[in-house]
Amino acid sequence: MKVDTDQALAAQAIEVFTSLLGHGTWEIRGKAARDIMDISFPLEGKKRAVKVKCLPVLVKLLADSMFHVRAQAAGALMSIAITTEGKQESIREGAVEALITLLKSDEATDVRLNVIKAITMLAEHPTGRDKLKEVVPILQDIANTGGPMMQKVAKTAVKVITWRP
Repeated sequence: MKVDTDQALAAQAIEVFTSLLGHGTWEIRGKAARDIMDISFPLEGKKRAVKVKCLPVLVKLLADSMFHVRAQAAGALMSIAITTEGKQESIREGAVEALITLLKSDEATDVRLNVIKAITMLAEHPTGRDKLKEVVPILQDIANTGGPMMQKVAKTAVKVITWRP
């Protein structure tokens, strides 16, 4: 969705799209998650997404039956989790555990790519980093055997998870 994010935020688009995350049609759930990701690129969008409680719904969508919805939910989560508040709320809502489950079980490329990017964001928080240690071997395997983009994001995730202050 190409959008003027200031106008979208003023029109309460994140609130509208958050309400659509529970829609019965998977295409609508997926597009709503993608639109939340787009609108949450600016800082104000990230703050609004946390404020309106869309993270708990996005975490639930990580278990959606449709891979497209899971991929878009992980992408939106990744965008929101760039901020400290987004990281903290994502971790509180169980995003780390849900992302670990997806990394271990979901073979869809779009899902895995966004899951690894979201894992990287959450690994920047000490609690997230600690919980994500268990997936380092999986990420190292992806870094050695995946396609070029998958290798790149997996290597970055390993660096962030294994970094020590």
